[in-house]
Amino acid sequence: MRSADLLADAFDRTREAVHEAVAGLTPDQLAERPDPGANSVAWLVWHLTRVQDDHVSEVAGRPQTWTADGWEGRFSLPFPAEETGYGHGPDEVARVRVADPALLTGYHDAVHAATLDYVRGLTDADLDRVVDPGWTPPVTLGVRLVSVLADDLQHAGQAAFLRGLLLRGS
Repeated sequence: MRSADLLADAFDRTREAVHEAVAGLTPDQLAERPDPGANSVAWLVWHLTRVQDDHVSEVAGRPQTWTADGWEGRFSLPFPAEETGYGHGPDEVARVRVADPALLTGYHDAVHAATLDYVRGLTDADLDRVVDPGWTPPVTLGVRLVSVLADDLQHAGQAAFLRGLLLRGS
């Protein structure tokens, strides 16, 4: 198996986890938080997708799906276009509301497709390319992609946990 195939498989698993976390939830359930300081399923899925879009588009040298394909306008969130959710506090989390769960999964699917298009074209040698020299050691493309995957899967797991809390009485 090539490294690119392994990365594609991991991003596929993230997509599956996102769809499972969102499936069948209402807009109110997507926005619900078990505590005023907690995240919602909507915020978690939006954030993990925004980070993936931001980070992968940067290393791929292409525009973000968020702005290039009009997702920013469809979501109509009260944030600047470059916002990814990094550092958001409870007030910002509460502002991430979607009228239709398909908006979250649709944006994630679009980012997923762009990610796979990029990742599938990588060679093992590409993964050693330094993409951020500002760290010690410098961050390589392989490390950046694994970092995105780790963040995505952590947030998808949190969204799945919240889903379980929301549906436990159903």
